[in-house]
Amino acid sequence: MKAQVNEIKISYKGGLKSSMWQKISSSQDAAELLYEDWDKDTIGIQETFKVVLLNNSNKVKGVYQLSQGGITSTLIDLRILFAVILKSLSVAIILTHNHPSGKLQPSDADKNLTNKIKKASKLFDITILDHLIFAPNGDYYSFSDNGIL
Repeated sequence: MKAQVNEIKISYKGGLKSSMWQKISSSQDAAELLYEDWDKDTIGIQETFKVVLLNNSNKVKGVYQLSQGGITSTLIDLRILFAVILKSLSVAIILTHNHPSGKLQPSDADKNLTNKIKKASKLFDITILDHLIFAPNGDYYSFSDNGIL
């Protein structure tokens, strides 16, 4: 009897040709793209963590919502994060989450998580371009712009 296994698949929805993928050149480019895509009905209620997947030209392959949590936190499973990054063959990423409170300063937990992801990404030659934190009104904090990445 032949063994059978399930196939794991990542797909792109929308049919946007790669020539039309948006290039990210700054934190503002990323912030505009992400805030436009964010669910405005929940950005002030629940923390959500997303990752922007990029090719080697810093063009956006897609945005993946990794988790949605409670009012003050959301859980991030690094194994799922890296499964998505590796399966999509992305070479760079931008991390992002929101603070429903509107406070833009990163918490110690935010900094620790970013450093943990940064260490793991080095093993796979994946570049972390930024980590953005959003307030419900669209204001954002960039780890890269503030020199803490």
